[in-house]
Amino acid sequence: MLNIGIIGVSEGNGHPFSFSAIVNGYDDEGLRQSGWKVIYDYVRERHPSEFGFDGTRVSHVWTQDSDQTRRLQAACNIPRAVEHWSDLKDAVDAVILARDDHKRHAEMALPLLEAGLPVFVDKPLSLDSEDLQRFRPYLEDGQLMSCSGLRYARELDEARANVESYGSFRCVRGAVVLGWEKYAIHLLEAVSTVLPSVPVSVAPVPAEHASVAITMSDGTLFQLDALGSVPKTFQVDLWGTDRRSTHEITDNFSAFRRTLWHFVEMVRTGTPAIDSAETLRLMQVLRAGRRALQERRPVSLDNIEAE
Repeated sequence: MLNIGIIGVSEGNGHPFSFSAIVNGYDDEGLRQSGWKVIYDYVRERHPSEFGFDGTRVSHVWTQDSDQTRRLQAACNIPRAVEHWSDLKDAVDAVILARDDHKRHAEMALPLLEAGLPVFVDKPLSLDSEDLQRFRPYLEDGQLMSCSGLRYARELDEARANVESYGSFRCVRGAVVLGWEKYAIHLLEAVSTVLPSVPVSVAPVPAEHASVAITMSDGTLFQLDALGSVPKTFQVDLWGTDRRSTHEITDNFSAFRRTLWHFVEMVRTGTPAIDSAETLRLMQVLRAGRRALQERRPVSLDNIEAE
């Protein structure tokens, strides 16, 4: 049995509940009373065959709030809680750090990684250059995985499989709810699995919300808008010389399940789930975008990497 510990929670992020439910299944009344109606609503629509991974369970949990811990245990059939997140080092085989407060990721993840545990870190991994360098060897060695679930969005399967049908890409647009630091990564991950090129620079676009123009290595323009407080939005538009398409991403469950499948495979095989260079490059895009928006000027990824 592969025993996984889960660490939560951070404000506005229900991933500890959704991830644990996908691995363990869920208690209907417990999840209904959890305070996460949106998760309860989409989880209860899924077939029982879509829950669980052979020989795997979330066996231990820690959150900074005892009431949240009890709700998470009751909702997702987690048998044991620990007094402190560091206690997981001696209790489980792997850890999911399901918090998106990225400034605390190194503090929590590095001691677990140093103890030899495989760790999944919720998006974004970090926007601190020193922390990213400390994470690098664990990414390279297949001990650390970090991404947005939208990297595996079902709605982009056809585009990925038939990328040549677009001809040469001319323009990509992405729109996402809320702010740049925590939410732009969703669409950066999603688009990175489709485009054959990589980002090289980020420039601000005049707007009341966070809007940037990302230049790709082949000249493709990728405009990404973090729209702030608007109705739920995760959308990608692709324009090529031969074809265009629009993709509204709504199936969180499938994206999360695929993410967890890749993490479990990484734990079992020791093979990195994602090229470490790609994870680090996307963190550079987030950092470059933050600077571009703050200073209202174009920022090269080369300059960010050299810091």
